[in-house]
This record gives sequence, structure tokens and C-alpha cells, in this order.
Amino acid sequence: MEPQLLHSVTDSVATVVIHHPAKRNAMTAAMWRALPPLLGTLAADPAVRALVLAGEGGTFCAGADISTLRGSSKEAQDLAVAAEEALAGFPKPTLAAIRGHCVGGGSQLAAACDLRFAEEGSLFGVTPAKLGIVYPASSTRRLVSLVGPATAKFLLFSGELIDAGRALRTGLVDEVLPEGELGKRVTEFTRILVSRSQLTQAAAKEFANGRTDRDEHWAEQARASGDTAEGVAAFLERRQPRFTWTTSD
Repeated sequence: MEPQLLHSVTDSVATVVIHHPAKRNAMTAAMWRALPPLLGTLAADPAVRALVLAGEGGTFCAGADISTLRGSSKEAQDLAVAAEEALAGFPKPTLAAIRGHCVGGGSQLAAACDLRFAEEGSLFGVTPAKLGIVYPASSTRRLVSLVGPATAKFLLFSGELIDAGRALRTGLVDEVLPEGELGKRVTEFTRILVSRSQLTQAAAKEFANGRTDRDEHWAEQARASGDTAEGVAAFLERRQPRFTWTTSD
């Protein structure tokens, strides 16, 4: 099978799989280009309430496939940044399910997700210093927001790999699961995500990402949606809430 991004939707969760096992799921130029329109399609699908990004087999993503990026280094970097920004801007909750290597461009993609769950034994690295590449400003800021300036500098200055335990301690990942437990935990957690209010999630995502000009917009959405009344009624009646607001509202 050619290197590509595979996707499926099950129980309101879209799963995008980086499929290039011959090169540890390194992203080709075509794969970088394909990610933003794929995300746009999934974002517009009302059946999708959350998204999981994973790698084929035992590796998340070993970075960019350098053999497909022999042209302008700026063009190659622009492709990666466009894909990263499309993932960061996905309007519904996103989760990176990480096994094995999560390095270079793989780390860019994982950092652009809202949450990162990793299997024990995973390795993480931000490696532009090994290639003499200036890491993009937007990617650097996103990394600093996750792990703080000291750890970001350690990763960027050295290009060294860190294990899942250190990634958890520094905030690069949110949970570390024993070998064989990652898939079960991701399924369990995304089931929780899709049961919650999309209104709450969408507003919280914007606020957490630093947007400061939409407070009144979200207040109006809350007033008009009926989700708050439904949530309170469901709590009092001891039943599951039936939230109706969607990102298309």
C-alpha cells in the first residue's frame, strides 16, 4: 500500500492513521498536503464529535520522509506547518494515540492535538538541530505552551529523545498506558468525550488556545442552545443528557 492517511468514523469518533510503515510512518509531501483537506471534511461531518490521530502498527510517526522533500526546505516546512495548524484548528476534541517513535514532524502533529496518550516505551524528540533547520515560530510557541521554556529548549537544542515517563512529567503527554492498554483507554476516553457538551468543548478549546475576542459570542451560544438547561435537568433526573448544540450552529 502506498504511503497515505487512512481514516474511518466509528461511534462518532474519526480516526486518522498515518500509514507509511516502511519508513516508520514518516510523512511524505503528499501526506502533509492531504491532511488539511481531510481534516476539513471530518470537521464538517456532523457525525464526528472527536478525532484520534494514530500511526500504523507500533510507531506513531518518525517525522518527515526526507526523500520526498528534496526541494525547497521552506516549502517542506510550510507543508508541515499548514498540516499542524489545520490539526490545531480542528473544532472538536483531538487526541494523539502514541506508540513507539513520535519524532520531528510526528511531534509537531502530536503537539497540535488537544490531548496525547502514550504507550510505555514510546520515545519523543524534536530534532531540527540535527538537520540545521530553524523550527517554526508557531511550532516553538506551541511546544513551550505544553512543556515550558526549559524543556522546550532541552528538546530543541539537543534533538535528544526522551521517554514516555519524562514526557508525562513535563506535560508533553497526558497519560501513559501499559503496553497493550492504549487502544482500550483511547476508546474508553473518546466515548466520554462524545457524550459531553460540544458547546462546552468548543468554547473551552478556543479559550484555552488563547482567543480573547469571543466571550460574548459563546455567552450567546449558551443562552440560545438550551444545553445548560438540559444538562441541569439530566443531572436532577439522574439520566444521560441529550445535548443538541453542534459546531455547525
